[in-house]
Parts: sequence; structure tokens; C-alpha cells
Amino acid sequence: MESSGILTIDNLPEKLPSWHPEDDSHVYAIVDMGSNGIRFSITSLAPPKARLLTPIYSTRAAISLFDALTPDDHGGLILPSATISDVAIALQDFARLAELHQVPRQNMMIFATEAMRRASNATELLAAVAKATGGCGVQILEPAVETLFGAVMGSRSALNTVDRGALFLDLGGGSVQITWVDTSLAAYETKAALAGCSMPYGAAKLTRILEEGDAELQISESNKLHELMKSAYDQLCVKFPKLQDIRQAYESGDTKACLDVYMCGGGFRGYGSMLMHADKHQPYPIPSIGTFTVDGATFKQVDEMIRINKEHDGKIFGLSKRRRRQFDAITRVVKAFIATVPNINRATFCQGSNRDGALMMKLPREIRESNPLVAIAAVSAQEKPIFDGILRKLSQALPQEVFASPNTPTVLSDEGLGCLYIREIWARGGYYADTNASYALHNAISRDSDAPGLTHLSRALLGLTVAARWGLGLGPADTKLAEGLEGIISRNSNDAVFWAKYIGAVTDVVASIFPVFPRDIDRFEKSLSFEAHIRPREEKKDRLEFDILISEDILAQVKPAGLIEKLKSTMKNGTKTPEKKIVARIDTLKS
Repeated sequence: MESSGILTIDNLPEKLPSWHPEDDSHVYAIVDMGSNGIRFSITSLAPPKARLLTPIYSTRAAISLFDALTPDDHGGLILPSATISDVAIALQDFARLAELHQVPRQNMMIFATEAMRRASNATELLAAVAKATGGCGVQILEPAVETLFGAVMGSRSALNTVDRGALFLDLGGGSVQITWVDTSLAAYETKAALAGCSMPYGAAKLTRILEEGDAELQISESNKLHELMKSAYDQLCVKFPKLQDIRQAYESGDTKACLDVYMCGGGFRGYGSMLMHADKHQPYPIPSIGTFTVDGATFKQVDEMIRINKEHDGKIFGLSKRRRRQFDAITRVVKAFIATVPNINRATFCQGSNRDGALMMKLPREIRESNPLVAIAAVSAQEKPIFDGILRKLSQALPQEVFASPNTPTVLSDEGLGCLYIREIWARGGYYADTNASYALHNAISRDSDAPGLTHLSRALLGLTVAARWGLGLGPADTKLAEGLEGIISRNSNDAVFWAKYIGAVTDVVASIFPVFPRDIDRFEKSLSFEAHIRPREEKKDRLEFDILISEDILAQVKPAGLIEKLKSTMKNGTKTPEKKIVARIDTLKS
């Protein structure tokens, strides 16, 4: 991107050339000149892991273009020369760094948003940037493109699919965007961007009103925000029948007609960090705010979050001093949203940005809509039949009603997560089981930092299930960590923790029968079979009847009683007692 200009939905194909696997370079440098700060990143889109947007370098310059806007003599707003100089120096330094990382000039992109759209002397900054970077242009994003890059594809980059539809919101320094995203729709990203509404009430702007405006102005602007939010939601309901149906069902008394919402942008991430700080599981086990999820009732505890911000003197992880100063403004936006959309099922906070969204839009649809966990697992063509066979076998151990339920997440619910789990089953075989159980918990949290698809729930499921594969023998510190992961899992299903431990315990039995990775998948599948059924019992724990069927030749080499004891011992470990009575039997598999 050499020349400066306005980036629109219509000129996007021309201004944002598509990625191709045969490109000379797959390294990209991007600058996002947001209203609250300037963010820089260098990212690899090298195949076959282009979907992962692999980070190489990332930093931020604390230059708020919105705060710097100053009234001029003609009723407009201008950027002071000192700010223009600071921006030029920061971009000059980054351009040099990009050159050291061998980023081609055509792979360097600079974006600007609300503050640049408002600055009457924006051309002066564009000229300074071009001079400092050797001719790089700045693309000023129109609101629809900002919605596309940030609220839609930036948030979307960290997720697998949103095929049931959800509201996506992005709170920056100068504006807040809202739209509806449904990945089951054709060209959903463009539809969401064009339908999105941008409101000029970002965290920085509202903070200025609250700090400098009189009481009358504050009330007036707050009322305008509520009116705009409601109007935006009304427009989305008109454009998306599925959203309108949910709204009407809720207003007609159906309390289950609720919406999932995804919140991105620094302002909303600040609110999410406060919710994480106040989470009942402390310390909260996963540090990244990306994909942190709370239920609707927790999300609505706005006054409690305001109280904590005012009364807590120490540092709150994820919240800078500037963000805490903006917290009252952030919560004004949250309250306006809740007043408009009270039927919130879950709220998920996203790490994605305009930079991620722009890179996603460069990728072909088949790549950007692919499951990122499959890319992380990196299963080769030779391995795939083996992985598929192992997944089929483990799935047999789940009662059909559990395996088929979308409300009971397990590591087997997603192909990519299942493949990541299989990668761990026979790894670290030379270490003690208790060591491996501890390693599993910590590795699930820290591995592939902020990688797309590895949500907090995915990490919790992976960590607890792999730890159970190694017996779940934990020391006091790791027991606390496991309790936190179990808390994340329990938010989605009351008995999902039981099934995570159970799958791990079954896998431990499998690994006892097949102590090395089974290269002969036909022999593996013909040597072992599972049958599982739940028998409800009144006023008693449900009974899980689990039959392990082993071929005669292998059965002669194992100790059935030892396998059953191993399974039951694992289920008794951890922080919770089994919620079901397990009756396990071993028999001969008929050929």
C-alpha cells in the first residue's frame, strides 16, 4: 500500500491484494493508528499455517490521536505538530524494524480510524508518515471497513465458527461499532460490515465528556448513546431475520431466546479484564483476555465492576492506568448495550484487531473459514487415517446422547481439538505420570499463545483431559489450577467436567493396552471396542455402564482388574467426586 486514501468496501479488492501460497514473501507489517494508541505488528502468513496469523513481533506506542485532537479557529479539530512528529518518528522506527525482518515494501500496511477521519489537517500527518517511511501511504478506514476489520474479521480470527449467529461489538477510542455475524450466510463478512452501525462514542471521547462536560452535557450525551444503540439494534433486526426472531421470541416471554455476544476493542477488553479480576475462581487460571467468556448475568454486573474500579487501590491485571481512568466511560457503553439487548446468553471478549481482520481478508475464503485447530495439530496425510481411527474409538466410549449433545463440550466435540488431544496421548511416556499430569495443565494454558481456536474452554478441556489420561494425581498448587480449569468447563455444562475426566481415564486404559502410538490402525480398531450407556436412577447417582471389549490375543496380555481399577482411581482424583456411578466390565471382543 503505497498511496494514501480512503479504504472502502468497494475498493478493498484493489487496495488489499489477495494472499497466494506462491507469493515471494508471506511476512506482513501492519500499523493500526487507532484513537487510543498506535499498534504495530509483524505477522507470518506462510503456508500451511496461514490461518494462524503467526505473530513475529508486536508493540504499541502510547500516542492517543483522539486525545491529541485540538479545536482550531474554524470550528474543526486538528492534530498538533508535536503529535504529528511523534507519530512520524514511531513509524520511522517501525519501518526500519520491518526492513530488518525482511518485510517487502508492498507488504507494509498502515491504517487509521476515527481520529484521522475527524482531523481537518490529516493531510499533514499523511505527508509526515510518507516522508518518515520512505513513501508508505496511510489508508483511512471508512466506518464499514473498520467494522469489517475489527468487529467482524478481527474478532472472527480467533474463533472457529459462529454459525448460529451472534452480535459483535468493537469499542475503540473514538467510536463503537455493532453488527450481526452469522457464518452460515453467504458473504457473511460483507453483509455484517455493511449492516454494522458506528456510533461516535468511543472510550476516549466519552471520558473527555465525563471529565470536561457539565452535568447537563453528560446526561444529554448519555441519552444520545442509548438512542443510537437502540436504533442500531433496530436496524440490525430489520436486516437479519434470525436476529429479529430471537428478539420477538424473548419479548414474547421465551426466556431461552438469548444471544451470544462478542466484544473486541481495547475498551471492551478492559471491561473483560475487570470481570476476570472479579471471577469467583481466583487466581483465574488463563492470563489472556482473548476468548474469556462469562454468562449474561455476570456480564450485567456493571455497578459491581464500577465499585471495584473505584475501591481497588492496587494494580488490576490487564488494566492500565489510562484504561482505568476510562472505565466509567466504558461502562456507560456497556449499560447502553445491556439496556438495548437484555437477553444476553454469553459474552466473549476477543483479542482480535483491525490488523488481524485485514490479514484475514487477504486470505482465500477456504483458508479463513477453515478450523484453526486443524492447522495447529498439523496432521499429515499419512497420519490422518490413524487419527480418525483413534477419534472414532474414543467416541465409542461416550454414550450417544452425550457425544451428540452440543451442550456438553469435550475434546472430541471438535476435530481439531481431538487431534491436538491425540498428539498428547503417547507423548512424554518416559516421565512419571504425576509429572505429566502437572505438565498437561500448565502446557494447555501456555501453548500456542493466543492461537486462533484455542479458546479458554478448549484449553481447559485439553488440560484437564490430558491430566486425567495420566491419572490426575496432582499436588496442592496444581489442584488449585485444576479447580480453576474445571470452573471454566462447568460454565458450559454441569457435567462436562465429569466427561473430561472420563475421556482421560478411558484414554489411560487405551494407552495401557497400546503403550505406543498405533501405526497399524486396522489392528487397533479390530482389537478394541467400547460400549457406554447411562441408566438414570431416582434419588441416586446415574449409573454409567461401560463395557471394554478386547480381542482375545491382547486380552491374554493384560490384567482386566488392573485396568478397571486404574479407570476408577482416576475418576476419584481431581477436585470433584464422580457425579455418576461407573460400572465397568471387560469382555472378549468377538471377531
